[in-house]
Amino acid sequence: MRIGELARRAGVSTRALRHYEQQGLIRSRRSANGYREYDESDVRLVTEIRALMAVGFTLEDARPFVDCLRSGHPSGGSCPESVAVYQRKLAEIDDRIRDLLARRAEVAAQLTSACPGCLVTRRGES
Repeated sequence: MRIGELARRAGVSTRALRHYEQQGLIRSRRSANGYREYDESDVRLVTEIRALMAVGFTLEDARPFVDCLRSGHPSGGSCPESVAVYQRKLAEIDDRIRDLLARRAEVAAQLTSACPGCLVTRRGES
């Protein structure tokens, strides 16, 4: 399939596909007229890349997942290298949550100090 069809089926721009190709995440062949040609399996690779990026992974993070799919696994997350990326990403998220909770506690303390009668609530609480 040509680049436009892959882009449409995977829900990305042709520019994104060229970037993924430049980064070595997907590969194309060139037809006689110079057009990029992709395999059906590239739809799955691009879908995996997009799903990972949607939850905060980088293109470099996506590489082990793509490699896992290319090696024939049914899921990009079923290889040890992918599991390691999941674990690292969870640790990063946990670190950010701890940092945000500490910041929240500090701001709440400052609010309580500045406005002793003010109620410190979380969004959605009354």
